[in-house]
Amino acid sequence: MTSESYIFLAGASRGVGREIANCLTAQQLPVKALLRNESAAAELTATGVEVVIGDALHVNDVEAAMITNEPIHTVISTIGGLPTDTEKPDYLANKNLIDAAIKARVQKFILVTSIGTGNSIGALSPQALAALQSVLVEKDKAEQYLIASGLTYTIIRPGGLKTEPATGNGILTEDTRVVGSIHRADVAQLVCRCLNSDSYGGLRQRSNHKILSAVDKNMLFGQIEFTPFSLD
Repeated sequence: MTSESYIFLAGASRGVGREIANCLTAQQLPVKALLRNESAAAELTATGVEVVIGDALHVNDVEAAMITNEPIHTVISTIGGLPTDTEKPDYLANKNLIDAAIKARVQKFILVTSIGTGNSIGALSPQALAALQSVLVEKDKAEQYLIASGLTYTIIRPGGLKTEPATGNGILTEDTRVVGSIHRADVAQLVCRCLNSDSYGGLRQRSNHKILSAVDKNMLFGQIEFTPFSLD
């Protein structure tokens, strides 16, 4: 990071995205957030986030927000939809962000998807897979598009999300069999650590070009041996 560059955050109005905004501003990092409506704008602005109103499903909105004279260090996207959504943003909105990131010469793109995406599909129960499959297909397309984009990336796949204070027990792993729950605030801390691991000495490349599942080590489903991914 430099004093002239900033982090561009998509999905900051709620959930994991909002927790990431809180995490970044607590570190006094410059953040610009793309919001589809103004409902969360005042609260985010009060924390020091620069808010831009626009819809990530609209290419022109995304390019207007991202392609400016201010350099972007990293794009973080938590954009995702529900199985009931008629128009799912998981692929299309993230595709727009990835395309704009390329044009803006962004240094890194962190995409938050879900366990069950891509080669982690086997971690889900048949019931969970049946409920989420339509969304997971779109998330997989977004992951594959990012991987093929040429951007430096980190993909984080959280398990079942809970809205409670951070436990500090969130862990990452490359093992695609792992599944469990995790608090949204802990996912945010892991995302911020992946961002920070890009900035210091020998840790510079540690999280680059990695796909990592995120779970709370005390809220795992089942008992399997796996290796946690270290950012230290």
